[in-house]
Amino acid sequence: MEEITNYIFEAGMLKRIARSGWWTEGIKNPETVAEHSWRAALIGFVLAKMEGLTDAEAQRVCSALVFHDLHETRLLDLNKLTERYIENKKDLEKKIESEQVQKLPKEINSSILSLLELSEKEKQILYDADVLECAFTAKEYSETGYPNVAKWLDNQIKRIKTSSAKKMLEQIKKQSFREWMSGLKKL
Repeated sequence: MEEITNYIFEAGMLKRIARSGWWTEGIKNPETVAEHSWRAALIGFVLAKMEGLTDAEAQRVCSALVFHDLHETRLLDLNKLTERYIENKKDLEKKIESEQVQKLPKEINSSILSLLELSEKEKQILYDADVLECAFTAKEYSETGYPNVAKWLDNQIKRIKTSSAKKMLEQIKKQSFREWMSGLKKL
């Protein structure tokens, strides 16, 4: 039980690790990795369904997104500028992921590691969900006093691959992040 508890305490670190890429855009108090992972998981599930995946496959993508940045408890969130100087980042992430679950009971260990072994289609949806979550965040920041972040949205179309993600990105660019509450306020 001690090792399971340690694992969950370590995961809690993601609530205190800021997404560092936003600092390069001048945002003083950016979202945390945990906040990013939560919404990316939600987006991943929705994207998977939009791309025609089964419920089980969508749940798998969603679950993988919950775990996909857990290595950042030890590596921290490396922005694109920092990544320029890190060789074999994917190998380093895999090593950390493996070490993190090493002391967990075998059935939990193997289940977590297998969650991160996705099909090519699932990997693309996970990646697109990760990028789209950043796009949603960029839109929110651009409309709340950080106008330079708006240009970030235009660069993302080159990164995403699925047609559903491309359509969602175009909608993000057109729509205010406050629009969802239109007509809901009781006057």
